[in-house]
Amino acid sequence: MNAEKRAEVIAVHDEVMPKMGQLKSFEKRALQRADELTAMDPIDSVKVQEMKNLALELDQAYEAMFTWMRQYDSEDGERTPEEVKAYLDEQMVSVSEVNRLMKATLTKADSLLKN
Repeated sequence: MNAEKRAEVIAVHDEVMPKMGQLKSFEKRALQRADELTAMDPIDSVKVQEMKNLALELDQAYEAMFTWMRQYDSEDGERTPEEVKAYLDEQMVSVSEVNRLMKATLTKADSLLKN
């Protein structure tokens, strides 16, 4: 039972983990776009700020994954099966939020960086 739950938690992680590089790539592009916009005359300060904010959101999504991974305990240790189940339930909520955040941020970046 708990082995299946642990596999489900890891599957949610594994779905978005390969997209970590894409987060950093988009972050770099957003910062480059901000620099390009800053060099223009007149400067579209709203668009510059939008790109800087996007870069920050991308970095935060990236860091959220590492924060989750650092605190995730892959071993049951001394926990009872009930404690393991409760822990894995909490982890499912947490990793699902990271998954959602990464997907939403990537979608936003894809949209904003197209034009």
